[in-house]
Amino acid sequence: MDKETVPAAERAVETESMMKRLFGFEKEDLSSWHRLVCLLNRPTDPASLGIFRFLFGMIMAIDITQERGLSHLDYKYLDGAPVCRFPLFSFLQPLPLDYMYLVYVVMLFGAVGIMLGCFYRLSCLMFISTYWYIFFLDKTAWNNHSYLYGLIGFQLTFMDANRYWSIDGLRNPQKKNSQVPLWNYTLLRFQIFIVYFIAGIKKLDADWVEGYSMSYLAHHWLFDPFRMILPNEMVSLLVVHGGGLCLDLSAGYLLFFDATRPFGIFFVSYFHCMNSQLFSIGMFAYTMLATSPLFCYPDWPRHFFARFPEILRPVLPLTSPPPQPSTSCVYPDLSPAPKASKTRFKHKLATLFTILYLAEQFFLPYSHFITQGYNNWTNGLYGYSWDMMVHSRSHQHVKITYKDGKTGDVGYLNPGVFTQSRRWKDHGDMLKQYATCLSRHLPHYNISDPEIYFDIWVSINERFQQRIFDPRVNIVKADWSPFRPNPWLMPLLVDLSPWRTKFQEIEGSLDNQTEIVFIADFPGLLLENYVSEDLGNTSVQVLQGQLNVEIVDEKKNYTLQPGEQKQLPAGAYHKVYTVSEGPSCYMYIYVNTTEAALQRNFTKLFELQERVRNGTETEPLPPELQSLITGENEGSEANVMDPVVQLFLRRQRRMKEVKKRREANVCERLNRFTVKKYYMLRRAFLMTAIAMRNLAVGLPPLEQLTREVAFANMKEPETEASQDLKDEVGHDEL
Repeated sequence: MDKETVPAAERAVETESMMKRLFGFEKEDLSSWHRLVCLLNRPTDPASLGIFRFLFGMIMAIDITQERGLSHLDYKYLDGAPVCRFPLFSFLQPLPLDYMYLVYVVMLFGAVGIMLGCFYRLSCLMFISTYWYIFFLDKTAWNNHSYLYGLIGFQLTFMDANRYWSIDGLRNPQKKNSQVPLWNYTLLRFQIFIVYFIAGIKKLDADWVEGYSMSYLAHHWLFDPFRMILPNEMVSLLVVHGGGLCLDLSAGYLLFFDATRPFGIFFVSYFHCMNSQLFSIGMFAYTMLATSPLFCYPDWPRHFFARFPEILRPVLPLTSPPPQPSTSCVYPDLSPAPKASKTRFKHKLATLFTILYLAEQFFLPYSHFITQGYNNWTNGLYGYSWDMMVHSRSHQHVKITYKDGKTGDVGYLNPGVFTQSRRWKDHGDMLKQYATCLSRHLPHYNISDPEIYFDIWVSINERFQQRIFDPRVNIVKADWSPFRPNPWLMPLLVDLSPWRTKFQEIEGSLDNQTEIVFIADFPGLLLENYVSEDLGNTSVQVLQGQLNVEIVDEKKNYTLQPGEQKQLPAGAYHKVYTVSEGPSCYMYIYVNTTEAALQRNFTKLFELQERVRNGTETEPLPPELQSLITGENEGSEANVMDPVVQLFLRRQRRMKEVKKRREANVCERLNRFTVKKYYMLRRAFLMTAIAMRNLAVGLPPLEQLTREVAFANMKEPETEASQDLKDEVGHDEL
């Protein structure tokens, strides 16, 4: 190199260094279409992409048996049963059960093939075709992370992720350890950036910023260290909501830049480890942990695995030699690569695909102005907008009324009849599907031309309980279109949101036995309600507007103004009419007198039991209380005649078992986890084997099939004995 060239090269390095150091490319690389194609197809080390491919395939293989439902597929699809389903497109229906097992087997083989890099392209197609079929088959199972899995699988189909640590590399030396184009990394990195950043943008919602979305999380044991220095309200506002907002907005940037990447990896790892304990989100936390290394330098696995002992090298990813050139990449004119440097059609197509895909991903979370029929109080179907945990809902009252179109007879249905899902209560499109399905099933029960009406009361982010859909509309005949606003959706009463501060003051003034429900209703509508005989002290009090309360049995009406209260009789129906010009707000105040009396009896029995144990009880116990001495053993309460003592002993046993579980050491917890997963995988394998046998040679005799299913359903004895521990407080009997 001559003397004039050296200073020029040094000056070029000086001018390029800042841009290169921050972004990895020069601004000139964006100056023309040709330069952009060369940039996105720049040769890149395949190591990090290969490690991610392996981890993603492994996680998906585990996910298929868990959240996708292979271990309980027969319960999920209920072959032959009259079940209402909620596919995205009405023509999509599940196959017969044995064939659904075959679909899952294809998906599982696809995930394992992705993990091993074996027949990679075919494996990706096997995985995403079956995955998206199952995804579109049931809108009630949609969530953001399931959507993300499908997106990543789709992206990997077009990438060269089998160039490193793969069986395909062993089969084809040209693929082994060959470079991949930069757009492979660009696509995945931007996808993860979008997940974090759009989730942060969605959390700028006023409810999240003010701490109403996930306030209950602050009570979780994970936040105990923060409660040592902050009150519970501030933990919710600053740590749960403020911390979640800041992390989502900043995570993508922290991971992208070299200087901040160690902090980014630490914070997102801590965040996802917490989420794995806070929520039932399957493998999502581990998938996101697997994506973090994608932001590191692509050759990081070579440096990492080079530290391992030489004896392990044959089974570990390659650390040397450096990657070989590939026709998938565009090389500079001065590159020594023999494949070099001319851009081809496939390079331009890959660049166009990258740009269009990323534009679509930035657009979709804000595309709800197109699919207006799916908008309810929140925009769109939950799952593709990255509005994770922004909205929490509680349902106070759900009533389904049917009317015979010929006779006019009116009756009521159990909410959730003919379906296993509860998501239909919040989504107009699903409600329409549910009503249509009910109208097909009810004629089998001598109900002709049924009309279906839904009265659903929902509270979103700690607001008033209010109707979400118009209860006067026959949903079977109601108009609905995916591209027009839903005409029978009731508006969210956002003007009443400031009342939430008052709610906290009112609830704070109550004793532990008094419960309260806040209601808001629209003018001209009524709420028909029944006060259980257990609720011996129930009243309704007006907060805003004007009410007319009708006691049905007494045939009397009472008009209530703001601040006025009316006692309601137990064991009777009443109707609450909103007669003011604007929405009314009122609250039910009630005490479960039966439970309160039972709790008092429990307290007396516990005190008596303690006195007997410590020897301070001087009077002999009557026969019906003798079991207090030895009655906490499993099953012994069945021999007790007194129902209160029986409930007390059952409650004590439950509390004892719950305490034992909570105080278990690491080995005991690991053993419990391992055994649980073993029986889950065991059932998935055996039921799949039964289905494959049925497809291959036909169904066996019914008695044999029954024995085989019973064998597959076998559980750990301890699990069967402690099945009732799901309700830790043990008040189901009350």
